[in-house]
Amino acid sequence: MTQSEDFTDHKARASAWFRELRDEIVVAFEGLEQNHAEGPFADAAPGSFTVTPTTRTADDGSDAGGGLMSVMRGGRVFEKVGVNVSTVYGTLGEAAQKAMAARGVPGIEADPSFWASGISLVAHMQNPHVPAVHMNTRMFWTPNAWWFGGGSDLNPCIEYPEDTAHFHATQQRFLDPHGTEVYPALKAWADEYFYIPHRKRARGVGGIFMDDRNIGDWEADFALTQDIGRAFLPAYVPLVEKRRAQPFTEADRETQLVHRGLYAEYNLVYDRGTKFGLATGHDPDAVLMSLPPLAKWV
Repeated sequence: MTQSEDFTDHKARASAWFRELRDEIVVAFEGLEQNHAEGPFADAAPGSFTVTPTTRTADDGSDAGGGLMSVMRGGRVFEKVGVNVSTVYGTLGEAAQKAMAARGVPGIEADPSFWASGISLVAHMQNPHVPAVHMNTRMFWTPNAWWFGGGSDLNPCIEYPEDTAHFHATQQRFLDPHGTEVYPALKAWADEYFYIPHRKRARGVGGIFMDDRNIGDWEADFALTQDIGRAFLPAYVPLVEKRRAQPFTEADRETQLVHRGLYAEYNLVYDRGTKFGLATGHDPDAVLMSLPPLAKWV
C-alpha cells in the first residue's frame, strides 16, 4: 500500500463500476427465474429482487454513506440471493484502527478517516445440484493508502468436477491478460482464505481471492478488479442452467442443509468483510444477508 491522495475521481469511478456490475447481475438472475420452465420448482412464481436502501450513521449521528440491499427469496431457482452495493465513509473506530495498523496500513492511527465501496453477492439455491456461490469486490481508501480486494468462490454441496473446472477456467481466462502469474496466485490465496480451521476443510471448491491489492498503479489494479467482476456471470450462470432442472432427493436436500451450516460458520467466525461491516456500524441486515435461509448441523 502506498501514499494516497484525495482520489475523488477514482472513488467515483470505482463506486459507479460496482453499481453497474450489481445492475447487470440482478438482470441476469431475474432472467434465470423467468426462463426456468421445467424441472423442480418450475411451477412456482418467478422470484424478483426486493431492493432496500441501506444507511450507515456515524457515532455523532451524521450521514456516513450507504447503498442498496437487493434480496430475492423463494424463487424458482434461488432460495435466497443477495446482491448488495455500498459506499461508506467516516472515521474508523479504535478496534478497526488497530486491525488496519496490524495489516500494515500506514498512518491509520494518526488519521483514521476512510472511504470504502464495493459489491457483495451470495446465492443459496433451491436445487441441491446447483452450487451456492459468493462474489465480492471492493476498493478501500485512507489518507495514506488505497487498495482493492475481493474475488469469487464456488460452494457446491454436491460437487461435479466438470463444474468446478469450468468455474476456474473461466476465471483464469479473464485474469490471464493481467499476467499469467495472477490467476495461480489468487487461486492459492482463495484456497487459504476460504479454509475453515476448526473443520479442517475448505468451505467449497475455491475460486480467486485478493486483498490489500496495490501495485502502485491504480488503473491496473482497478482493471483487474473489474475483470474479477466480469468473470462472475460467465463462470457461474452456465452451471445454474445445467443443473437447475436436475431431479433431487430428500437425501440431497439434507446434504445441502448441512453444507450450508458450514458456510454459516465460516461467515460468522472468520470472514473479514462480515467483521468489518459489523464493526463499522453498517446495516446488520445487509452485512448478514450472506447467511442461508435454512441450515442444519449434525
